[in-house]
Amino acid sequence: MSDRAALVKGIRRWLVFFVVCLVLSGATAFPLVHELRWTEGVLRALGVPDLLPGLMDWITRVRDGLDAVDAKYPFVLYGTDWLAFAHLVIAVAFYGPYRDPVRNIWVIEFGMIACAGIVPLALVCGPIRGIPFWWSLIDMSFGVFGIVPLYVVRAKIKRLEALA
Repeated sequence: MSDRAALVKGIRRWLVFFVVCLVLSGATAFPLVHELRWTEGVLRALGVPDLLPGLMDWITRVRDGLDAVDAKYPFVLYGTDWLAFAHLVIAVAFYGPYRDPVRNIWVIEFGMIACAGIVPLALVCGPIRGIPFWWSLIDMSFGVFGIVPLYVVRAKIKRLEALA
């Protein structure tokens, strides 16, 4: 296999991994109410309330809030449907670099900027919305871990570009 073919294959594998993660993280925003009820039940069955009471208190609080919103104001959850949809639409954009990595490197760079933007968003909006700092760290980790495959892809695209 030529260097070019190996680079393209590596780029595509990383992109598929990133897109699958992006789609999965978006898809979990659709069934929030049921998902949180299930999560709370599993955590209780595993004895998490005794081990990590702060986590359990937070999960219960969020589940209570979602239950209340779902019961009285279900239209508010429409916002998370749009969040999920946005993840799916953004995932589609990565077809461009999959097809022609050098020409569409801007999509990778856009994704890296979006991942970096998660950190200030969580640091600013988390406290405003009453999110515990440790949960904001979890939110920020999506940006930190998300930028890694994109950084690898960008480096491979630059190498591919240099071969031309």
